Amino acid sequence: MKHGKSLTKKQKILLASKHLNPENWLVERDTTEVTVFIHKCDSDIKIEVHKER
Repeated sequence: MKHGKSLTKKQKILLASKHLNPENWLVERDTTEVTVFIHKCDSDIKIEVHKER
């Protein structure tokens, strides 16, 4: 598994809108199609698919 990176402000707002605490999450991968978040404690994975523009 890759190491997570810190969240940007937009990513923090996205997680907060999903009722998740941004302080507990890291970004594993961020592409134009998808963003993959990893939980710091239990390694849970959340995938956010971006809508087509």
